Amino acid sequence: MARTLKPSRHSNRAATDRDALNDLLDEVLIGYIGISLDEGPLVLPVSFARDGDRILFHGSVGSHRMRALAAGAHACFTVTSVDGLTVGRTSFGTGMQYRSGVLFGACTQIEGADKAAALELYTDRYLPGRSAEVRASTKKELLATMVLALPITEWSMKVDVDLPGPDSENPDSDAWAGVIPLFQGVGDPVPNPELRAETPLPESVRGFMQ
Repeated sequence: MARTLKPSRHSNRAATDRDALNDLLDEVLIGYIGISLDEGPLVLPVSFARDGDRILFHGSVGSHRMRALAAGAHACFTVTSVDGLTVGRTSFGTGMQYRSGVLFGACTQIEGADKAAALELYTDRYLPGRSAEVRASTKKELLATMVLALPITEWSMKVDVDLPGPDSENPDSDAWAGVIPLFQGVGDPVPNPELRAETPLPESVRGFMQ
């Protein structure tokens, strides 16, 4: 059963709309997964893909981290989007506008045909339509890759869209205050120099550029 957790601090920034969490997970390209290993805690940046009510990860079957997650280690997964810099009238009032999500749970391993389908979904999450333009994974590649799924059942989300407040110690301060929006851009594709000169830009890349 899904459970939304309320942040202990700045609870007014809590977001309980699952659609907002989905939008964040679909937008952010990199997340961070934390687990507790015998040798100590570990937090790593990972690529990921949302597949409905679960998050997909993949890695080498030889990875100690992946094997620990597959064995049922409790995990914490986080994503954050920084949408703007909040310029306050004081250093204390300077911060960020952001959206952050934290998921808790245990992963399960995906095998067989579901594993191949998950890897195609993974590819298309970053470049829609790309899986149809390239060959499917070989048996050897599939055997070397582990795919894990983390259910979206226990989660917390915070959103800060506040403008900077007044200077409580100097209410008449005329120091500038506001927000500097931050955006992520896309540059021109750089072809691999090994490509034949007549190799066209694929539709998946063209679509991503739009």
